[in-house]
Amino acid sequence: MVTKFVPRPHSLSFTFLSPPRFFPKPTSLPKTLSLSLLAAAATTTTSTTAAALDQAFSYGPSLHKGHKFSILKPLHKQEEEEEEEEEEEEEDDYLIDTESFTRVFEITALRVPSEHCFALESRLRGHLLNWPRIRNIARVPGDEIEDEFKKLFADRSASSSDDENESLVSLNRRIYGKTEGDGELVSPVLYRDKLARTFNSRGFVNFRNLAKLSRPKRRRGREGDERKKRKERGIGKSEFAVVEVVEEEGEEEREDLRGLLGDEFKGRKWRGSTRLLLLDERYAGRGLDQLPEAIKVVLNEDGREDAISSFRLVRCKLTLFYDYWQMNEILEALLPKGMIVPSAFETVGHIAHLNLRDEHLPYKKFIAKVVLDKNKPKIRTVVNKIDVIHSDYRTMQLEILAGNRSLVTMVVENGLRFHVDLSTVYWNSRLATERQRLLNCFTRDDVVCDVFAGVGPIAVSAARKVKRVYANDLNPHAVDYLERNSVLNKLERKIEVFNMDGRRFIDAMFASQKALSITQVVMNLPNDAAEYLDVFRGIFRTKPKDREINLPKIHVYGFSKSQDPEFNFHERIRIALSEVAFEVEMRRVRLVAPGKWMLCASFILPESVAFAKVKSKV
Repeated sequence: MVTKFVPRPHSLSFTFLSPPRFFPKPTSLPKTLSLSLLAAAATTTTSTTAAALDQAFSYGPSLHKGHKFSILKPLHKQEEEEEEEEEEEEEDDYLIDTESFTRVFEITALRVPSEHCFALESRLRGHLLNWPRIRNIARVPGDEIEDEFKKLFADRSASSSDDENESLVSLNRRIYGKTEGDGELVSPVLYRDKLARTFNSRGFVNFRNLAKLSRPKRRRGREGDERKKRKERGIGKSEFAVVEVVEEEGEEEREDLRGLLGDEFKGRKWRGSTRLLLLDERYAGRGLDQLPEAIKVVLNEDGREDAISSFRLVRCKLTLFYDYWQMNEILEALLPKGMIVPSAFETVGHIAHLNLRDEHLPYKKFIAKVVLDKNKPKIRTVVNKIDVIHSDYRTMQLEILAGNRSLVTMVVENGLRFHVDLSTVYWNSRLATERQRLLNCFTRDDVVCDVFAGVGPIAVSAARKVKRVYANDLNPHAVDYLERNSVLNKLERKIEVFNMDGRRFIDAMFASQKALSITQVVMNLPNDAAEYLDVFRGIFRTKPKDREINLPKIHVYGFSKSQDPEFNFHERIRIALSEVAFEVEMRRVRLVAPGKWMLCASFILPESVAFAKVKSKV
């Protein structure tokens, strides 16, 4: 995001109003809860609390520091806006008053010549504001002029009265027309007249800024009205901070250049283009003589007697808007004191997947609105899981909280694209690292059998590397998306798709001629995968033992809540295979919940299990 500093009229008056309404009377929240939140917000505006909070947040920007402001408006305007707000509340009960998150900070800045600002910034780095996402250098609005005019003003300030008149004559020539070789025309009227004469004589002409003139105007989208309102307030699309000069110290002789340079220069003595170096907040309200000696030395290091006199100390107001604050800062102000702030969520394409606690449910709409606002345009839908996964298809019960209603999205992982519909299939973006680790174990000579493939995050990725992939899933919707994704990534020739139960699929694969070619078996169904291992007992009993057979390597995933999760998961694998003496490589994948681990066990199928005479019953 780019910070842009926009001027504000000096006539604007800032005043404290009643505490902001964070929650606009939502239907799902009890009135007592809303009133208590408003009361808590009101107490934060008292001077005693503000002083205590300033000590707690002694450095950097914070919603607990600064002060709120509102521009006073006529009574009929306030009534109209209140009516509009009531209409909006009827349409959407979960609106956040973004104006209540505007904070104004009183700071001090050095006004320096523009040619010295970058050198001084590097030298004064430790004494500048240095706030996150706020540039230390701010432009002075309207304080820009072309290089041609700089010489004229310099000559004018140092010349006598005769020379001054001559400079004014030369300046008038440049403004009103080309005379005696003074240079190019700057008057738009004369320039258009010249174009007309040139076009009549030549038949063609090279127009200035032709590309800019011929570029069509952008159409306003759905956010056109909101953009218009922000523009009226002086805030652009991606602007979150505004600096305005309040007062300049050491007012001297002034010169009215309003007729030449516009209303912004009324009452100013122009000395060339300048910039504002925003000083640290601890210097707010200090004079130039009260600044540290280190700053004075840097300003006067070139040795000129008038060096410091060319720098001005000005009082400024730095205004930070709703767009500036981070998601956790907004939620901390919205939610009741002491409540854990939800700060993490899973991203699936354009969908943000939340797992809210029970205490967050009364505020779920507000939380979703903040998540949506702070992650645009990447996030366009916010959902919350309302129940654990119970179905055989591993589908999640999701509630759409904010944004559009579509749960169909596209995920990019490992350079591959996957179509996903979270309402009918399962996807977990947090397993991307584990999937990549598993793929690194495969070689170009492997043949992979993915028993619980889902939409194909492992199967499609492996097909790009291995010789062949056999992918299966019980969910017909997942199989449909698996076929789509294989075609989308142009890997359909290396993937063979099945829609069967896991046990039947393993039986069918190892009973066919494909059994001898399979080298890797992936079983990513953490809830039940370990119980499916008994199907491998006696899987090669019909094959001749004298023939060389490469036993496959099995990667099985599972959950464990035991104090020793590796031992617990290992025991479950041994019981399922009815075998004790074989080596298992165990790895912890991630902590799913407090005390609940997801693990991956990798082992070569023991020969005693593969050729067992008695096969376990299915």
